[in-house]
Amino acid sequence: MPKLGMEPLRRASLVQATIAEIGRAQSLDVTVGQIAKTAGMSTALAHHYFGGKNQIFLAAMRHILAEYGEQVRHHLAGAKTPRARADAIIIASFDQTCFAPATVSAWMTLYAAARTQPETQRLLTIYQSRLRTNLTHALRSISDTPQAHAEVVAALIDGLYLRAALSDTGSGDAACQAALDTLSHLLDTPA
Repeated sequence: MPKLGMEPLRRASLVQATIAEIGRAQSLDVTVGQIAKTAGMSTALAHHYFGGKNQIFLAAMRHILAEYGEQVRHHLAGAKTPRARADAIIIASFDQTCFAPATVSAWMTLYAAARTQPETQRLLTIYQSRLRTNLTHALRSISDTPQAHAEVVAALIDGLYLRAALSDTGSGDAACQAALDTLSHLLDTPA
């Protein structure tokens, strides 16, 4: 009989192991057995908690998105103006935590898997929708076309992130600055 309270700890361990294994393989080409071994438990227990590799991967991506949400809230906490709120969202999107190798591999896997897996597509759609909504809210009082500007900035964040994450010479700082400069250009104001 398992101890009460072990399930959340085991689930968290499996999520961390999934992120680590995806980072090691740089793809979703890992087995539940590999994930379970990294987490220090049996394959059967991993299947018991999540059902399969796709469900474990979705839980891992939800964890990464929750960490990203924490970064956004942290940066927004000090933002006093609408422009500062928009800047905070951009800065959080290029935080160093987003560039950990395992996290980068998980994001790449999310984008690739979203083309063929409806649940993964749904998770990606939720992330993109929240990003656009947060940007639109921040830009509402300082832009004539907040939704259009939010769409451009959101696409730019995703594109610059991918480029920086995959480049040996790119950096999150340079990508962040490019997004902030583009927002200034869109708003026709200095940063």
